[in-house]
Amino acid sequence: QVQLVESGGGLVQAGGSLRLSCAVSGRTFSDRGMGWFRQAPGKERAIVASISASGATTFYADSVKGRFTIARDNAKNTGHLQMNSLKPDDTAVYYCSLRPSRYYSGTAVDYNSWGQGTQVTVSS
Repeated sequence: QVQLVESGGGLVQAGGSLRLSCAVSGRTFSDRGMGWFRQAPGKERAIVASISASGATTFYADSVKGRFTIARDNAKNTGHLQMNSLKPDDTAVYYCSLRPSRYYSGTAVDYNSWGQGTQVTVSS
């Protein structure tokens, strides 16, 4: 049974930065693609970024390209999402996830392990 625990969320002013972390335990991390998703009130869960098992390839939603960076440290079973130039529209609960494949994916149904989420609030 794999467990994912997000941390690093909080309240930040527009233009600020946050770094989210996802600690993974229980099963192999280094052979699974990883994703970060977010869900704002009244909206569906949406992809933010995804990274392959090796870290060699990444995917970003258009809305965060150039501002967010996804990374992973397989030696520490940890993933990260660096978020810069934050906007009020980035306000959401952010979830990390793993999929049973080495490749990245931008589709939520491809993932079968999820964390509980961490709240990010960006004030204007």
